[in-house]
Amino acid sequence: MSLTRRQQWRIEKIQAERIARANRVADDNNHFELDADHAKTGLVITRYGQRLLVEHESGALYQCTSRRNIELSVAGDRVIFQATDNGEGVVTALLARQNSLVRSQKRIAANIDALWLVVAIEPHYQFELIDRYLVVAENAQLPINIVVNKIELSADMDKVKRDFSMYQSAGYTVHYLSVKTLTNVAEFKAQLNHKSHIFLGQSGVGKSSLINQLIPDLNLRVSELSNKSKLGKHTTTNTTLYHIPSGGDLIDSPGIREFQLDELTNQEILSGFREFKPFIGLCKFRNCAHINEPNCAIKEAVESGAINAMRYHNYLNLINP
Repeated sequence: MSLTRRQQWRIEKIQAERIARANRVADDNNHFELDADHAKTGLVITRYGQRLLVEHESGALYQCTSRRNIELSVAGDRVIFQATDNGEGVVTALLARQNSLVRSQKRIAANIDALWLVVAIEPHYQFELIDRYLVVAENAQLPINIVVNKIELSADMDKVKRDFSMYQSAGYTVHYLSVKTLTNVAEFKAQLNHKSHIFLGQSGVGKSSLINQLIPDLNLRVSELSNKSKLGKHTTTNTTLYHIPSGGDLIDSPGIREFQLDELTNQEILSGFREFKPFIGLCKFRNCAHINEPNCAIKEAVESGAINAMRYHNYLNLINP
C-alpha cells in the first residue's frame, strides 16, 4: 500500500529525529562505548530478504532486521541501528545516500565511488558496447572508468592505447593491466584505496580473476559472512560488500556484472556522451537530432576534431539501432 504525502513526511521526520539523537550520543564517545542500548552507526554488508548484515565502526558484525517504516537498505548503505542480544540488532534509520545503482527498478547498491568497466584484448573490446555502458552510467550519474585487461595478449599496445585515447580525452580514466602476469595490478590497487567500487563487464574479460587478485581470501570471507549472517549459499549470489586488504571496498553484485542496458530515449543517449555536452543547444535548429541538419554544432565539433568521429558514429548507431 502506497503512503500518503503526510505519512511519508511523518516517516522522514521520525528518521531525522533518530539520526539526530544518534549523532548526539556519538559525540560522547565514552557514553557511546559503554552503553550498548544507544544507537550505533553501521555499514550494510549484505541483505537477504528482510535480514541484513551490518558492520559497526568497530568491525563487529550484527545480523539485523529493519523497522517497517524504514526503506529497504542495500550493500553500501550507512544506517543507524540498535544492538540487541547475541550479535543482533534493529535498523532504526537510513542515512542519506550519496548515490545508488538501480537496475530493472530494483536498488542494487549504494554510496558508490566508482564503477569500473572491465574489457579485454580477448574477447576483443567493442567500442559500441563500451559506449552503451558509459551512456547508462552517465544517465545514472554514477562515475565510471575503464580497465583494459589481458594486455599480455596484445601484439601492439600502442594501437590499443590509441584506441582508448578517445575515452581519456573525454575524461575517463583507463588502466591497462594483466591479471595473469600481474602487470600494473599493484598500481591499479592503489587507485581503489579508501573508496567503494563495483566491477562491470562481459563474461570472459577477467572480472572474477581481478576480484580474486584484489581479495585473495575471498572464499574465506564469503564463508565467514555466510556463517555470521546465517544466509548460507545466498551470500555468494547476493550483492555483498567486501573490504579489500590493501584498502577500499568492493561491492560484488553477480546479478549486474553483465549490466543489462536500459531503454534510453535519444535525448538521454545524447546526454550520455559527456564530451557532447558543451555543444548541446548551440545548433541552428532547436530540435536538431545531429544527423543531417545544417549548422549542427555537434557535427561541426566532429569535423574540427573536438569530438572523436568514432564516438559520434557510435552515437548515431545507438539512436538508430
